[in-house]
This record gives sequence, C-alpha cells and structure tokens, in this order.
Amino acid sequence: MNGRVVFIEIPGGNDKGQDGHRRDTLPMVEEVRKRGVDAVVVQYDHNNRHDLFRAILSSADAYVSRVNPGNIPGGEGAYMEMLRYLTDAGVVGMADPDTMIDMGAKDALAKLVGTGLALPDTFAYYTVEDMRERFPVSLSHGERVLKQNRGSTGQGIWHVIVEDERDFVPGEALPMDARVKCVEASDNHVEHRTLGDFLILCEQYIDPANNGMVVDMRFLPRIKEGEVRVLMVGAKPMFVVHKKPRQDDEDAFSATLFSGASYTYDKPENWQDLIDDFLKELPTVAERLGGHRMPLIWTADFMLDDAPGGGDRYVLGEINCSCVGFTSQLDLGIQAQVAEEIVSTLSKLDDLHPLPAGPNDPLAPYVS
Repeated sequence: MNGRVVFIEIPGGNDKGQDGHRRDTLPMVEEVRKRGVDAVVVQYDHNNRHDLFRAILSSADAYVSRVNPGNIPGGEGAYMEMLRYLTDAGVVGMADPDTMIDMGAKDALAKLVGTGLALPDTFAYYTVEDMRERFPVSLSHGERVLKQNRGSTGQGIWHVIVEDERDFVPGEALPMDARVKCVEASDNHVEHRTLGDFLILCEQYIDPANNGMVVDMRFLPRIKEGEVRVLMVGAKPMFVVHKKPRQDDEDAFSATLFSGASYTYDKPENWQDLIDDFLKELPTVAERLGGHRMPLIWTADFMLDDAPGGGDRYVLGEINCSCVGFTSQLDLGIQAQVAEEIVSTLSKLDDLHPLPAGPNDPLAPYVS
C-alpha cells in the first residue's frame, strides 16, 4: 500500500540520541516502511509551524506526535492547535490533541468513578474556590494525594497527612491553620505547612485556560509495594513494569526512576488478572473519556489496594498518552506492533496520498 505517516519531534532534550532523534522513533519508522508505507521524521519549529502545517496537510495521511507537550518551545498551545487543525482537515492523529487531553488528563480518574478502576472518593478541582472548599473536607477523612494535571516525574504530586495535635471530626472541614505534612513525589522531600499555606502553593496548578486542574484521591499505603504500569499499543497490552518506591525512606511513595524507585519489566501474561480486568473496562474507558479511538502508544498505571471482601484489587492512578516511550524495550518488538497498528488504521482510509518525489516533496525542508 502507499500512504505516508509523519513522526513529529522537537529539537533538543535529554530523550534524544546522538542522531538527534528519540531512540524509539527510527525503529518505528523502519517498521512502517517495511510495510509499504512511507514514514518520515520532521522537526517542529514554532516559528515555521504554519508552513509545516501546510506541508503535512498536502503530503501526509497521518501523524504520530513524539513530543512531550510540556517541553515545547513557544508553548504547548500553538503545537496542539496545529495538530488539531491537521486532524480537523482529515489527517489522522496518533494520538490527536483531544485524545491526549481527554484520556491523558489527571481528571480522567474522576470521570471513571463508578467503574471498577477508580476509587469512589476521587475528585477534580477546576477552580481555586472549589479546591479550598472541598479539599479540607476530604482531608478530614484521612491521608490524601493531590495531583496537578501537568506534572511530570512526580512534580506537583503531593501526599498530604494531618499532623495537628487537635482532634478533628471526619466530614467537617479542617481549619486553615491545621498543620499538615506534605511529601512531593518528585524527590520524596517533606514540607511541614499549615493547610492554608499548602493550598496557596497548589493554586498555581489550577489554570483553566491550559487544562490545569488538581485531582484529589485517597492515599493508598500499599503504593510501597509498587506501582504497576501497563504499556498498550492500541487495545493490546505489550508489557508490564513493576515500579517499586525506595524502601529505605518511610516517606517515599514515588515510583519514578528520578526518585530512586526500582523497575522490573515483565510479560502481560504474568499479570493476567490485572490485564483481564483492565481490558474488560476498556469500552467504558473509551466512552467516558471522549469516545476516542485508543491512542497509538499509551500507559495505564495501577496501585494495589485491599478489596472490600478481602484479597487484592488494582486502582487506576494515571493514564499517559501524550508521548510514551519504550526505549528500554526495543528488543520486545513493540515497534513492529506500532507499525501494524498504523498500517491497519491507514488501510481503513478511502484515499491515500501518493508518495511525493525528491525535491518536490513539501516536507523536504523539515525532514531530519
């Protein structure tokens, strides 16, 4: 088959190899080309984004964004706007901006309350006033975790514990002078504040114009046993990562490599109960989070909790689908499955672009 898919990157960043590309990008490009579809990598340039838009629109059938939206020169808004224009014009996004926002935003947890994936006492705060009114009540019931929407590697994710000597009534709002202990997941550092001071700190995370909100969920002590990440290609699980926080620090709850967590990679079949339960919920996930096609490459993170009737249950902690990497797992053949998913999607299109020739290729100035 013919057709063309464009992989979009941005220059620079610590996720690049010596050739300037993400280490998992070219393996995907090669696998796509093996299947008779042209694939190229272009570099996004904020100043020339309008010309790049026209070049992609005139010569490509799909795009794959390999860009972390939080690291875009010139701002996330302009980049996402370009992708949205491409999608609206008929270029298939893998994933498109609306999917990234609807599925990848932290408030997906609140939208999935009532399913078997999310805890019932999970809330999303979209205004400072709502957070200041409701969080003191939820905290009165026990330890909580606040998550900003745009945090990466644990930034703006806080484990909050009341350490005030006074006795408070569950269900009644804590006073703003209540003493709280706050642990940030980025490096497990501890801060002691008043509740009022902590909420002032969190106000910076609420930015409705840029999809900034805060999610409030119950702290699960069994996070010390590890977070379980499932990497998906479309609707197919590819591998599982068991991420275990540092065990030599009683405050440590972060499962990122930057905070000292240890990672173990495993096959999905070794986590069959979790995989079966998650796949069973996928149609509901898609329906509640915008009705989109499953992202090309995405992850779902789970934590262990005690089931009400005894035994274990897995609770969803986060979905990521903006720019998931799999550099450490290239030997598992994930790039081949990605290529199959791309080709399968393109095969459903009525008309594909013919391959442009040499210097007449509109994308030639941007290909790296």
